[in-house]
Amino acid sequence: MEKRIKEILALEPGEDTIKAEGWVRTKRDSKNVSFIEINDGSCLKGLQAVLDRSSFSDELISKLTTGCSVSVTGKIVKSEGGNQDVELRAENVEIIGECPADYPLQKKRHTVEFLREKAYLRPRTNLFGAVTRVRNTMAYAVHSFFQENGFVYVNTPLISASDCEGAGAQFQVTTLDLENVPKTPDGKVDYSKDFFGKLANLTVSGQLEGETYALAMKNIYTFGPTFRAENSNTTRHLAEFWMIEPEMAFCTLEGDMDCAEKFLKYIFKAVLDKNSEDMEFFNKFVLPGVIESLEHVITSPFEHMTYTEAIKHLEKNNDKFEFPVSWGVEIQTEHERYLTEEIAKRPVIVTDYPKDIKAFYMKMNEDGKTVRAMDVLAPRLGEIIGGSEREYRYDVLLDRMKELGLDPAAYWWYLDLRKYGSVPHAGFGLGFERAVRYVTGIENIRDVIPYPRYVKSCEY
Repeated sequence: MEKRIKEILALEPGEDTIKAEGWVRTKRDSKNVSFIEINDGSCLKGLQAVLDRSSFSDELISKLTTGCSVSVTGKIVKSEGGNQDVELRAENVEIIGECPADYPLQKKRHTVEFLREKAYLRPRTNLFGAVTRVRNTMAYAVHSFFQENGFVYVNTPLISASDCEGAGAQFQVTTLDLENVPKTPDGKVDYSKDFFGKLANLTVSGQLEGETYALAMKNIYTFGPTFRAENSNTTRHLAEFWMIEPEMAFCTLEGDMDCAEKFLKYIFKAVLDKNSEDMEFFNKFVLPGVIESLEHVITSPFEHMTYTEAIKHLEKNNDKFEFPVSWGVEIQTEHERYLTEEIAKRPVIVTDYPKDIKAFYMKMNEDGKTVRAMDVLAPRLGEIIGGSEREYRYDVLLDRMKELGLDPAAYWWYLDLRKYGSVPHAGFGLGFERAVRYVTGIENIRDVIPYPRYVKSCEY
């Protein structure tokens, strides 16, 4: 394969003939020379190619427009300009794909709202090129962390007949004719006529299926798309997003918290180590201080406090909040940020939440009021990871399902897992886009995924 521009920029001047392939970002013409900046997405900075106009036709020079794709060969020389160390003295230029004057990404700063409408082109911009490279590094780091620690990668199904969260906000999967839906004698939809013979939905989480593999492989993780049909038109929610969900057998909440802290620090450090140029860009143009905040997370031991302790801290400052707190309520983002930024001044792991605000699968504490849940809270964001020790006792899990009005028959296999060699086990979930948003400092979650899916929007 030909060298990427990131590699070419690191070369010393020499007599070897080098080929650079990419897209023209900018072009400047003088009387005798034309300068084009070529970028191939491998790094933020482009490669400047210098064309002696006496060696190329006016027709070719005129077709070298912003957005066109080119292949340029020549020799690397020391740059006479101050913006780069080396440049490519062009000996041959081939235009692979011309680009007309109506190319949307001209040389100016575009708003993220405009670029969202041009999602098929926005990776060519500095901002979204940097996001893509950081996202790539983080995805690689996710696999590296778990593989280095003996976890097995498991692919859980995207189509499911179970609702992990019990919330009902799911996308239905069906092959039924919606113009002529079959009905049962009592007037309900006859799902026996559907493809799977029952109601099926896109998954909201691979956790339940992941647990089955943890109770065979000990430590597993999933990393794949999940779907929530929540009518949330905010900067924090997507209908389709990627989730990372490790599950560990013979593990309690304490082990779960330890793994979550090490995992976050690992992927953040990977970005700072491998994407320094991109992070400097985010630090300068998106969120000043974002690098320092990541370094703070990496170097700080996470604070631990129970939900009850957190509520006591917050109640003392209820006058500062839009939503005052009391024991039993959901902790909002403003409360999470206050705990991390004002109380602990570092990341916080809150544990032992009231059972009434948590999912059915979380292990009940002896007090009968709280469960072995944990949320990892990060400064300037709030919750970044949610997890728990799972309820591994058959009778307790069955009673909890009934208490919440869930049909045990729909979870028969999950209950059976508690009958056949059950063990304490725990895990957590990290929304990948939420983590990318945190690392880059980008405000809107729609700008850290290639093609965002949200309410009334399913373009491309």
